[in-house]
Amino acid sequence: MNVIVMPDRESAEYCASDLYSLTEGDIVFFLPHSGRGVERSNYKSSLGVQRTTALGKILEYDSTPGRCFIVTYPEALEEDVPTAGKIGESVLKVSRGDELSFDFIRDTLFSKGFEKVDFVSSPGQFSIRGSIIDVFSYSYNYPFRLSFFGDEIENIHSFDCNTQLSREEHESIDIIPDLTGEGEGEMTSVSGIIPKNSLIWLDSVDIYKDRPFYGGFEMFRKVFLQVPLGVDPDDAVQFRISPQPVFNKNFELLTADISNKMENGYKVFIYSERNSQIERLKSILVQNGGHVPGFICGPNIHEGFIDGEDRICCYSDHEIFDRFQRVKLRGTVEKSAQLTINDLNSFNIGDYIVHIDHGVGVFGGLVRMKDDKGRVHEVVKLMYKDGDVVFVSVHALNKISVFRSKDGLPPKINKLGSKTWQTLKTSAKSKIKDIAKDLIQLYAKRKASAGFAFSPDGYLQEELESSFMFEDTPDQEAATRAVKLDMEADSPMDRLICGDVGFGKTEIAIRAAFKAVTDGKQVAVLVPTTILALQHYTTFSNRLKNFPCSIDYVSRLRTAKEINEVRSRLADGRLDILIGTHKILGKNFEFKDLGLLIIDEEQKFGVSAKEKLRQIKSSVDTLTLTATPIPRTLQFSLLGARDLSIINTPPPNRIPTQTEIILFDKDEIKSIINYELNRGGQIFFLHNKVEELPSICEILQRLVPDMRICVAHGKMESKELENRILDFMRGDYDMLLCTTIIENGLDIPNANTIIINQAQNIGLSDLHQLRGRVGRSDRKGFCYLIVPPMVTITEDARRRLRAIEEFSDLGSGFNIAMQDLDIRGAGNLLGAEQSGFIMDMGYETYQKILSEAMEELGVETGMTAAKTSGSFMVESTIETDQVALIPDSYIDITAEKIRIYKQLDGMTSEKEMELVKERLTDRFGKMPQEVINLFSVVKIKNLGSSMGFEKIIIKNGMLIMFFISNPMSMYYKSDVFGRILANANKYERIFNLKQTEGKLKIVSRGIDSLQKALDTMALLSRQ
Repeated sequence: MNVIVMPDRESAEYCASDLYSLTEGDIVFFLPHSGRGVERSNYKSSLGVQRTTALGKILEYDSTPGRCFIVTYPEALEEDVPTAGKIGESVLKVSRGDELSFDFIRDTLFSKGFEKVDFVSSPGQFSIRGSIIDVFSYSYNYPFRLSFFGDEIENIHSFDCNTQLSREEHESIDIIPDLTGEGEGEMTSVSGIIPKNSLIWLDSVDIYKDRPFYGGFEMFRKVFLQVPLGVDPDDAVQFRISPQPVFNKNFELLTADISNKMENGYKVFIYSERNSQIERLKSILVQNGGHVPGFICGPNIHEGFIDGEDRICCYSDHEIFDRFQRVKLRGTVEKSAQLTINDLNSFNIGDYIVHIDHGVGVFGGLVRMKDDKGRVHEVVKLMYKDGDVVFVSVHALNKISVFRSKDGLPPKINKLGSKTWQTLKTSAKSKIKDIAKDLIQLYAKRKASAGFAFSPDGYLQEELESSFMFEDTPDQEAATRAVKLDMEADSPMDRLICGDVGFGKTEIAIRAAFKAVTDGKQVAVLVPTTILALQHYTTFSNRLKNFPCSIDYVSRLRTAKEINEVRSRLADGRLDILIGTHKILGKNFEFKDLGLLIIDEEQKFGVSAKEKLRQIKSSVDTLTLTATPIPRTLQFSLLGARDLSIINTPPPNRIPTQTEIILFDKDEIKSIINYELNRGGQIFFLHNKVEELPSICEILQRLVPDMRICVAHGKMESKELENRILDFMRGDYDMLLCTTIIENGLDIPNANTIIINQAQNIGLSDLHQLRGRVGRSDRKGFCYLIVPPMVTITEDARRRLRAIEEFSDLGSGFNIAMQDLDIRGAGNLLGAEQSGFIMDMGYETYQKILSEAMEELGVETGMTAAKTSGSFMVESTIETDQVALIPDSYIDITAEKIRIYKQLDGMTSEKEMELVKERLTDRFGKMPQEVINLFSVVKIKNLGSSMGFEKIIIKNGMLIMFFISNPMSMYYKSDVFGRILANANKYERIFNLKQTEGKLKIVSRGIDSLQKALDTMALLSRQ
């Protein structure tokens, strides 16, 4: 066995990752520390699984010897572990065909410290549903599902945390509890369980000899990668290996180096994980007239090298492009993102719920009611003002949604029967139409006016784009293409680019600016704050430093003399790109030939600045950037009113910020701070109460006396605040102790750790924006959320913290859970008044009304045609005396039942329904008849909806179908109605057409099951 000890966690992770790439089979194991002090996170789960797997491998090595590598670091070796005997006792082995009682497994799991939950999502959990036990052992990074027949284990499958669906079948598994050493009983050091004939690899004896773990390795054979002090270098084995040269993205240097090496008899290989990157490198080398080396597409290595002995060069593409390589470790526990989204959207008793017809009420749970024949039906209870109650059928849950509004403020509860709710809906709809009409008119006017048509890309443009540090994502490529097409068209561009923090919007702006400059035009970049002006100036300057382009910025921090100099260069055309706040729109700044205006976060500007922008936009190409997501509904609705590019995918090499939930533990905080300072970085410490900042500063200063702390908050004079943040940006301080003022736009590449105190009091979108401040360079970012013990905080806060931790990966998945951000996006785009409507009716209901309004507007303005033929979908309601529900004996979790009811209610495709059936059987066992009936109800509802039936009643052996109640509806002139009438006449013994109280209906008798009702309706709709 080879035990490789690296100096720290990061280098150990890269070493393990490289060994995975260079070896075959399961012979490399990463042994990390246990993550003590971390409250609960995917990161801690991964550490637990990786550590337990590595310890298990060490213990079984004598019985299954062979080539094996354990990669670790000092902190992991200095934590004690249970003795070999204790670990052996902890393992529960289960196999297919074993006779084990449910009670035995449950009691054993409890005794080993496993936690019983509704749905398993992380190691150390188990759940019991009917004849199924799900368990997540620490010996694997995925959970298992044991299916029983009586007391016999019939099947063992691994399953996916996200979908909760089974994957592969297994004959047997080991269920192992957490072996991270926090239990009771006899403990030993890691060196105490390593086989005695192992070989220990260390980079140097001198840096380790005083560490506690080193004494345990005295009796082992050791290999040192550096010659120890006092040893004759001639006694060392010499390797003629040197690191990959640094090219600093200079492709001419790279071309010359590869040609030189190949001419001198070296074999040169370039490793890359992506074919697109290989093609790009080939074209650069061919353009520069150099030799083309061998390319290897597959797992990459962390650092390239030159082997002088065997005359081989292995280069890595991420070093050539000066990019970050994302480490990939085995045993990483997947994020259960879908479970978290379900959790965020779940209905809990006491939650505010919106019913599209009745308004805002309170959820009172699922209630069972008996009909006149004593059959049980399930309904949702909603409570309104003055004790009024509405019962909603589980077949009409599409009418209700969880109330969500900005910042989670509680809504006003409506009174049943009052006109307030209807008035609110009508008012919102007409306002949306007005705003949309204005936007559409402005858009049409701009498209009709003449602007400057820029020329196609030249050589310089291509060179700028190939020097980008990250590889373009498909969204980024599409947005760049769209911007260029807009600029090359002869009408003025007005494009909005929307993408999350760090998704590469600025890069698109830089490319557009450079395109304008190469055509002899000037560019104005407008930002909301002085600090952002300086930040953009730094970013633009760094990207364009090797290109013929002059850039400057104006802000309050520049002297009058400097500003006058900028004005004069701007007026006579010597300045290409000017960055600044809304002041640059004033009379004092005259552009010689302005061709492009770039606006960052337009919604943060005042009314007068926006008015000025509106005038400029009509004649100058405009590009607007925003990090606030635009709601999906709006994206589709605004197709005819705004050119929109959405960037949903993060750069492939961007590493997600590691998010951990911790308690206020001084030793833990001290080690977090020292880790960041030791790697030369800076730290944000966020505490959102201004009056408590001095005492927090005192505590932190006592923890790390030599740390330089700078305090900043919104109650300071703006000039002083700016100066403090600029001092921090310059590196004069190690820590910025501040309030949430850093939420927007601050980009300090050297600050890669953020510690948020009392995180349970901060909203989801704010936490997301704050976390976006770190991990923006080529270094891994860390976000620590300090909270009191989980049992003391509210369920809502727990959900938020779980969500922020699960969605540590950048990406659009987060937006699903981020409806409060979407709400801001809607308000920014449609105006403050619309935010008011969202506050009153909740986000989902507002979205429904928005869709209706845009559809109606389309018909009114002639943009979409009214329906006269084809299908005629109407909202169909169903009443039945057949029992169609999910019994408690099948699923007894209310939130999950409602989620399935809602999912089924919104389903229209047969394929989707079959998939849900499979999933339910997989997760909960064989479906009872009541659940099968539920699927039939959904099919009847969908068929009725496409046939134009507003209401369907299946009771007392009769099927009654009511047509659309509005006699003026276009439906009565449609092909659908004609076909139904023809079939009713054709099968007159089955169907009876009636009209009572002005309502037209078709009645059919002898209907004894839901399946019979479905077959009868299918006959009526036959082509």
